[in-house]
Amino acid sequence: MKAEIAVPMGAPHSRILGVGAYRPRRVVDNAEACRHIDSSDEWIRSRTGIVTRRWADPDETLGVMAEAAALKAIAAAGITPHDVTCVIAATFTHLMQTPAIATEIAHRVGADRAAGFDISAGCAGFVHGVVLASDAVRARGGYVLVVGVERMSDIIDLKDRSTAFIFGDGAGAIVVGPSQTPGIGPAVWGADGSQADAIRQSVPWNTLRDHPDHPFPALRQDGQRVFRWAVYEMAKVAVQAIEAAGIRPEDLDAFIPHQANERIIDSMTRSMGLPSRVTVAKDIVTSGNTSGASIPMAMDAVLASGEAASGDTALLLGYGAGLSYAAVVATLP
Repeated sequence: MKAEIAVPMGAPHSRILGVGAYRPRRVVDNAEACRHIDSSDEWIRSRTGIVTRRWADPDETLGVMAEAAALKAIAAAGITPHDVTCVIAATFTHLMQTPAIATEIAHRVGADRAAGFDISAGCAGFVHGVVLASDAVRARGGYVLVVGVERMSDIIDLKDRSTAFIFGDGAGAIVVGPSQTPGIGPAVWGADGSQADAIRQSVPWNTLRDHPDHPFPALRQDGQRVFRWAVYEMAKVAVQAIEAAGIRPEDLDAFIPHQANERIIDSMTRSMGLPSRVTVAKDIVTSGNTSGASIPMAMDAVLASGEAASGDTALLLGYGAGLSYAAVVATLP
């Protein structure tokens, strides 16, 4: 008779227990962002909704920003760093292939025994992290720290008119922990790899090895193709996630999508038929597109402003490079 493998006993359900964010000191307006491109404040506002964004100073590293956001989330959750059993970092601007920035974050916050790994799913990475954290808590118990952190200013080409003014830096974090009642719904996620070239790194890292004089790799984006895909496809994904959670669009209190473009957010809101009373996060206006950090930063913003409240039902929707996407309904902390 073969020995049976022991199965860990986790929590019956999971929920988000705390949130925190860090915004770099330096505020960059549209005039500064388009110094090297043929654009204007009026054009940027009308096409994206962005008024300002934050760009990190040299001392505001990924680790520093993530630590600040994470400690706020841990405190808000009412736990200690020693209670954290796993750290998941959503980022694609960590310029070291290894080790994962999650291990540095764990050490910085004092969760030295926690597991740590990174997710590279572009702007959809944070919601992927929420899904994995929820599954981990229900499988094993404990508390999982999910951090979205990006220094987009490290990988944008300031002379590229399609990307130079869009992106910002920052960090957002949540703690996912055990719950007696459902707090995070089923995930709807996937990717359209046939369009993987729509958002991409200009050249692979080995180009720098083989051609030392080559410009540093930068982010490239086919903005119109991404816009069309997001508007027409992501509204469908959002509705699927709402249905998977067993609720209706009118049952939502808040919609917190990836902060890619205000026009995309408005189009999705109309397509989903959300009532006007539903709070729609628009942190993009003052933070720009912070990729994997955008959703937790926007969550922190709507809670801090009072536009949303603890216990509200929110739809989280991330999408981006890959073209990857993930959506889930969750109760706000």
